[in-house]
Amino acid sequence: MSTVSERLTELGIELPAAAPPAGLYNPAMVHGSVAYVSGQVPSRDGELMYQGKVGAEVDVEPAQAAARQCVLNGLAALAMVLGSVDRVERIVKMTVFVASAPGFTAQPQVANGASQVLIDIFGMDQRPARSAIGVAELPMGVPVEVELIAAISR
Repeated sequence: MSTVSERLTELGIELPAAAPPAGLYNPAMVHGSVAYVSGQVPSRDGELMYQGKVGAEVDVEPAQAAARQCVLNGLAALAMVLGSVDRVERIVKMTVFVASAPGFTAQPQVANGASQVLIDIFGMDQRPARSAIGVAELPMGVPVEVELIAAISR
């Protein structure tokens, strides 16, 4: 079985640099054999990739891409705090917050963008438990924010 970093290379995925916190919190922290990743927004190289509400300014496909980027940013935060992404055994829980226009109810479809990249990396049998939640607003006007909880090796 390949390591997480080997699988990322196989998929042609390069993790971004971990984003510095935008407030008074840790991007990720470890307690025992569990790592908690703070909400990640769809940014790359310090720039927001998407802004707006899903179902209004942002369609489902770009929102799925935003969710995917949030997961990659979360994995980068894990790599930073753990020293290597290879210490991640699996993502056990993912929460996807979707800034939703009134009447938009396809939050699970948006969350599939986050789920799919985790399935690509860890495999279908390792997919996490998940919540997809519609919210009125997210920080900086982003359409998606993702939190992760990971089981890690010591």
